[in-house]
Amino acid sequence: MNKVLIAAAASSVLLLAGCAAPDQATTDKLDELSNQVSQLSQEVSSLKEMHAADAMKAKEAAMAAQEEAERANERIDNIAQSYTK
Repeated sequence: MNKVLIAAAASSVLLLAGCAAPDQATTDKLDELSNQVSQLSQEVSSLKEMHAADAMKAKEAAMAAQEEAERANERIDNIAQSYTK
C-alpha cells in the first residue's frame, strides 16, 4: 500500500511539474498577444479622444446655427411688424 501511495505521489508531482513551466513558444505568443492588447488599447483611447473632439465641434456648430436662426427670426419678425404699422 505504501509503495502505491508513494508512486502515485511521485507521478502526480512529476505531472504537475511538467505542466507548471510553459514552453518558449507559449511565452512568446503570450507576449505578442499582450503587446497587441496594449496597442489596441492605445488606439481605442485615441479614437475616443477624437470622437470627443468631433462631438464638441458638432455641438458648437449646432449652437452657432441655432443662434443664427434666432437672429434671422428676429429680423423676419421686425420686417413683418414694419408692414403692419
